[in-house]
Amino acid sequence: MKMDFSLLLLVFLVGVSTVTVYSGNPVFPGFYADPEAIVYNNTYYIFPTFSSTEQRHFDAFSSPDLVHWEFHPRIIDNNEVTWARYSMWAPSVFQHEGKYYFLFSANAINAPTELGGIGIAVSDRPEGPYKDMLGKPLINDIVNGAQPIDQFVFKDDDGTFYMYYGGWGRCNMVQLNKNFTGLVPFSDGSLYKEVTPEGYVEGPFMFKKDGIYYFMWSEGGWTGPDYHVAYAMAKSPFGPFERVNTILQQDTNIATGAGHHSVIRTPGTDRYYIVYHRRPITETDANSRVTCIDEMNFAANGTILPVVMTTVGVNSHINLNYY
Repeated sequence: MKMDFSLLLLVFLVGVSTVTVYSGNPVFPGFYADPEAIVYNNTYYIFPTFSSTEQRHFDAFSSPDLVHWEFHPRIIDNNEVTWARYSMWAPSVFQHEGKYYFLFSANAINAPTELGGIGIAVSDRPEGPYKDMLGKPLINDIVNGAQPIDQFVFKDDDGTFYMYYGGWGRCNMVQLNKNFTGLVPFSDGSLYKEVTPEGYVEGPFMFKKDGIYYFMWSEGGWTGPDYHVAYAMAKSPFGPFERVNTILQQDTNIATGAGHHSVIRTPGTDRYYIVYHRRPITETDANSRVTCIDEMNFAANGTILPVVMTTVGVNSHINLNYY
């Protein structure tokens, strides 16, 4: 294999076989928000919102190490999703039986008579292109006062796929059917369950660790400096979700408006990362949001420690003996 001169020089200068490089924050250029991060086949992916007044397409990014990112442009747009006329944002993604599923919010409906809500698309590859599965929203209705936006799909240990969603300070959960084209009722016959925790505004996220369900969400207004992330812990995916603490918020020396996040774990390790957007202190426009990654750590009792926002981001160990 051809040896890169810069790596030869680095070996000479540091005299070690392994060096640590950092991603920096933001992790890639451009204004991107609402990042949904996931690991597919030992590769990290981030699916963000294109943060602009013209939010009618999605890009994606992939990385082998959280540091070096490849750009995948226009994995889906409103030419494919013909009913998404005004805006598309807040991706949620998952894989099942060789297919990759991409959910999104569209049109920001404000009344039951309007067309919009939560859509779903599918692809044979994580980086797309994605095809609209239904030609219409998966959820168009306003139920329990929750605007149908900001969906997150969580697969439980028994293989059940739950979806949490909602704006306007209300959060619902539903159960997806086997081919993800609709909903199936819960054991009590209901299709929707409200699970709104105290302080909830939008951006729900769920993960499970050591038998505990961690339910997370964003509080405050997304356009302002006080946007932040809080969480609850429960023994069931149904809750109850009682607010524990704020774990991500503005640092006036670095950025404001920190929120609408996701969480990933390095495969085979207990290292967790929070992937989120924030507004640099040099920016004032509501859409001037960038995607960042920082470590997320836990106390001995399982609670999440407050996240320290950084400009260096996260690290990757590169073994120079490979060359």
